[in-house]
Amino acid sequence: MEKTRIHLKVNGEDREVLAPVHHTLLEVLREELGLPGTKHGCELGECGTCTVLVSGRPILSCLALPVECEGREITTVEGLAAGAALHPLQQAFAELGSAQCGYCIPGFLLSAAALLRQRPHPTRQEIAEATAGNLCRCTGYLKIFEAIELAAERMRPSATESARG
Repeated sequence: MEKTRIHLKVNGEDREVLAPVHHTLLEVLREELGLPGTKHGCELGECGTCTVLVSGRPILSCLALPVECEGREITTVEGLAAGAALHPLQQAFAELGSAQCGYCIPGFLLSAAALLRQRPHPTRQEIAEATAGNLCRCTGYLKIFEAIELAAERMRPSATESARG
């Protein structure tokens, strides 16, 4: 099996892997780099469970080749938290019980993180549109949307912080 050496920056760390040339970014993240948070789903680009951020934008890692991502920052769900402190999205999802089986949640978290970076005050419609590529078979999406709204609210600077800045 032919392999190639790939240099990736994943969750802030420079990583070098020797991976089969036919492996997708999803396979390299999970199998070569040991990051199981990125999930195998449909592997056809239809469900969003494999969503990661590449240069801050959500992509489906089942459809991306790792060589396409060389030199670009890749963020997986493992890189969302700051050390032991959960990202506000992770905290809100946990508090509101937004995950049932949880399989789809890493993709939702990363799609939502990209949205909140672009639009700190998203409407419900904007949240629905930003996460439209992420499918969940367990919920009716309402708790997921509510968690994203709660995280957005918590991530906004308070009025006193804005006045100081």
